[in-house]
Amino acid sequence: MVRLPLTQADQERGNRLGARLREARGDRTILQTALDAGISPETLRKIESGRIATPSFPTIATLAQTLNLSLDTLWTDISTPPNTPSLAS
Repeated sequence: MVRLPLTQADQERGNRLGARLREARGDRTILQTALDAGISPETLRKIESGRIATPSFPTIATLAQTLNLSLDTLWTDISTPPNTPSLAS
């Protein structure tokens, strides 16, 4: 299967996802968070740095569960660029 190149919007959303996960992780180590989520620490490191801008849904879902994040809230946080009013405003 050929994967299409990421758009600028995909890359920016990936960066916002990584930042949100880092924020939610708080003082927990990457190692402990990754082990709790059942993924490799390197995968989590790449997601948090934006090098994996579009991780699979199961990976996002398990990380959200591990970090006690709602998928709805996470999607809202990463899908709205900074300084853009949300639909709820």
